[in-house]
Amino acid sequence: MKSTVLDSKSFLRWCWRQLTSMRTALILLLMLSIAAIPGSLFPQRTQNPLKVREYFANDPSTAKWLDRLRLFDVYSSPWFSAIYLLLFISLIGCVLPRSIDHFKAIGAKPPLTPKYLDRMEFFTETRKLNLDEVEKYLKKRRFRVRRDLNSISAEKGYARESGNLLFHLSLVLILIAVGFGSFFGSKGDAILNVGERFINTPTSYDILSFGKYQAEDSLPPFSIKVQDFKAEYDPMTNAPIDYTLTVSAANPAGSTEKTEVIKVNKPLTFGSTKIYLQANGYSPIVTVKNKSGRVVLDGPIPFLPQDSNLSSIGAIKVPDMDPQIGFVSSFLPTADRDPVRGGFSSYPEVLDPRLLISVWKGDLGLNNGVPQSVYRIDTSKMTRIGLKALVLNETYDFSEGSITFTGWKPWVNLQIVNDPGKGYALIGAILAILGLLISLFTRQRRIWVKQGRKTQVAGLAKNSIPGLEDEIKNLVKEISDE
Repeated sequence: MKSTVLDSKSFLRWCWRQLTSMRTALILLLMLSIAAIPGSLFPQRTQNPLKVREYFANDPSTAKWLDRLRLFDVYSSPWFSAIYLLLFISLIGCVLPRSIDHFKAIGAKPPLTPKYLDRMEFFTETRKLNLDEVEKYLKKRRFRVRRDLNSISAEKGYARESGNLLFHLSLVLILIAVGFGSFFGSKGDAILNVGERFINTPTSYDILSFGKYQAEDSLPPFSIKVQDFKAEYDPMTNAPIDYTLTVSAANPAGSTEKTEVIKVNKPLTFGSTKIYLQANGYSPIVTVKNKSGRVVLDGPIPFLPQDSNLSSIGAIKVPDMDPQIGFVSSFLPTADRDPVRGGFSSYPEVLDPRLLISVWKGDLGLNNGVPQSVYRIDTSKMTRIGLKALVLNETYDFSEGSITFTGWKPWVNLQIVNDPGKGYALIGAILAILGLLISLFTRQRRIWVKQGRKTQVAGLAKNSIPGLEDEIKNLVKEISDE
């Protein structure tokens, strides 16, 4: 037997056929879903760099291997990008030629009547039927009809293939939109206390990431000032009922400000940039003085909520004192106490606030060049010198100075997203659902009627979808009765 050896051109053609097959597209789609799982299991540098740094601190050897596999940068890794691009090429190579052929065949007549109808599904012979009446009957039921001398070929449900192709073309549109948004978009978070102003510049963000082709100078100019924030809670279940954030906004920054309201499902929009209300909490207001009585810190410090009742933890850092002072703290909006849990908040609104502080002196580690969380203090090079639970307007004196709990302010976390591809992705999703519904609920079938000594009737149902047998019976019965 002769062995067949493909030349390079034939081999490339074979590879292209394999890549653009629907089976390969489905496999790549499954692979993309699996490849995205590590992105939810491991912290990502673009979203939480401090968690990644903590991973390296806790287990350096494992973190080193995870980093080599790009598990801290999943969505920008070469292997994830390769799967994404192959899926994109596979879908285009699979769907586009089919779409072109389908578009050309939309106005085509149904295929000719087969010579041997008895080999088709639900073959029936009956007395001679009037072909004019048969044609009229089929057209009335939205069949496309091809009339020959002694036969009729009819087809129905051609929109099934149109829906199928619309679904797959919409997937391509979604992929393009997601890629466009990741290349030219940006995403950031900023925590603002009530009364503070945000100007859309890179230095105003707490976390900010850009698309590959997006630069810092491309941020749209606008500013917002937080005027008020109100949270409503159910007094029986403590569950939130509504959040209302009132801001004054100017676009571009410096123009006349307008009062706007932001809610959880009602973002503020500047062009393709949307500002979402992401989270909320409290910032205790403290005044810290040194030994000589000079004020070294006076203002609100954002604390991080730990539960639904907004029991919060935070760090008050005072690097301007000698030695440096840090307060490992907890804020309880409505203070309560349990023998096992200790201090906690029993309600998310501020009804009976407490500020729990643990006072430390030493080196805060702010000058070693390693970024650290604003909510935590590294006490490895520090000594604890005091412990106190403060009520409102109470002062605690310690060996190096004093601290006074003077009040609190609500804070909000704003997520600012510029995703120019989101609108196209939404259109693609709507079209994909529409195409899927069309392909699922459209029944594609063919019916042939052939005149001879008797009239022969038969049909063919796409994917053996039920209903063809009844349709042929009704056709024969109604025309025979007429």
